[in-house]
Amino acid sequence: MSRIALVTGGQRGIGLGIAEALIGAGYKVALAANVKPDAPEVCEALELLGGNAAYFSHDLQDVENCKNLFDQIADSFGAVSTFVSNAGVPAKVRGDMLDLQPDNFDFVFGINLKGAYFLAQEAARRMLKMPEETYRSLVFVTSVSAKMVSIERAEYCLSKAGASMMAKLFAVRLAPHGIGVFEIRPGIIETGMTAGVQDKYTARIEGGLVPAARWGYPADIGSTVVPIAEGQMAFATGSVINVDGGLAIPQL
Repeated sequence: MSRIALVTGGQRGIGLGIAEALIGAGYKVALAANVKPDAPEVCEALELLGGNAAYFSHDLQDVENCKNLFDQIADSFGAVSTFVSNAGVPAKVRGDMLDLQPDNFDFVFGINLKGAYFLAQEAARRMLKMPEETYRSLVFVTSVSAKMVSIERAEYCLSKAGASMMAKLFAVRLAPHGIGVFEIRPGIIETGMTAGVQDKYTARIEGGLVPAARWGYPADIGSTVVPIAEGQMAFATGSVINVDGGLAIPQL
């Protein structure tokens, strides 16, 4: 029986690293994002991942489309047993939190929290209908920003703190049914999203910000998701896993 995973934002960055790792472990992977199917990043991802991957367009802000997305995946691959909530957006504008505008706040929350919640809700509902001998899991990719403050992107930090609580809520609700729920908190990861601040963070990493003394890579996140998906950490449900090279460890 094929194991099916859905990775939101799986066409690039951290999501693509997760998709690569899952396909390497024998999964079929559905990628979902709000870009056109013929977008260069989608075509490149599918070429890299091969025949065990497929792409499905989905706008996280369109919460009415969640059922349709899962129906499409079921028709193409089968029932999703691993859901990775990875897609998200950064602050539209970095700046003084006292200047944050309501529209920018709503944009980030609409995707990172509302959209993520209702897609996870649909995943959970469907997993509850699957045989309990099939290990099922939800993985929420949040950020060290769920705990660490960046006052120039307040809405992003708030959304990730909310997503952290979302993972805990799903973990408690689904634990009696053998469905594992985990939160992964990436640190400073080298992706397109961080390209604009690469020089800034490279200097800070070289100055000792990250104990591991390097940038993180999407593959670092992917290698963490696989044992979760395979049920090797089933009794650790509800756990928060920092994948940040020690960045979040308080130091004197």
